Amino acid sequence: MLGVFSNNLLPIFLAVCAGYALSASRRIDVRPLSQVGFFLFSPCLVFDIIVDTALPSEAVVRMVAFTGASLLGLAAVAALIARCRRWPRPLTASLILVVLLPNSGNLGLSAALFAFGEQGLAHASVFFVTSAIITFTVGVFIASLGRARFAEALWGLVKVPAIWAVMLALVSINTGWSLPLPARRATELLAEACIPTFLVILGMQLHGTALTGPLSKVLIASGIRLVGGFGWGFLLTFAFGLEGAAQQAAVLQSAMPSAVICIVLASEYDVEPAFATSVVFVTTLMSPLVLTPIVAMLS
Repeated sequence: MLGVFSNNLLPIFLAVCAGYALSASRRIDVRPLSQVGFFLFSPCLVFDIIVDTALPSEAVVRMVAFTGASLLGLAAVAALIARCRRWPRPLTASLILVVLLPNSGNLGLSAALFAFGEQGLAHASVFFVTSAIITFTVGVFIASLGRARFAEALWGLVKVPAIWAVMLALVSINTGWSLPLPARRATELLAEACIPTFLVILGMQLHGTALTGPLSKVLIASGIRLVGGFGWGFLLTFAFGLEGAAQQAAVLQSAMPSAVICIVLASEYDVEPAFATSVVFVTTLMSPLVLTPIVAMLS
């Protein structure tokens, strides 16, 4: 277990620690960096992975369907729990966000590459792209609904650049058109900055973070995200016929902690950002205990 952790997960958490150390030693406002990641690096990464992913169309379709079912199914469970417990609307929106959006980019892609090689990374990339689409559509919509009216939330989706990046990538794939070489290389450079930037953001966000609000609510959300994500994802791989590297990547991605983007969205739309930060903090700290045996089992 120690070897699995040190070879596959420890390098990722060392990058997170670098962000934590930076925030501890320098007074740096993380919000502008989060906005750069949200509005610039993320759409470039989404575009880059969609265009470059080289998998059979059937495998892509299976992974896309699996990702949608695993994330939306888990979010439905979270919504039901919040409704039964009569949680306020902003808190419910925040709960759904931290359950719906796993860290399939920052931690997931790196972990899949280290644990399962290039094939695992390719399948994990499809999961990430699908989760990114869900993030910038369903995720943004839910965050908006925490405070805004339905029409305002729907209009807010138009302003998310990653959605336009997805559309541009699909046009490129289906028509054979490609960006001019200088623009393509610039996109690749910005895409490469996305994962390390969000790892640093995660570390900076964790610095000074304290568990706020009732611990029971944070633990409920954390349990659904980590344990529920693993269990539900593992079962769904059989339903969708995923095997080999596809199953390995799918289960690993499903069990990832809550994504940094949850904090960004919760802060951007003012839906209990302290709660979202606490859940990201707890799930990230607990993730080695969950991901290490998962990697060992899948390997």
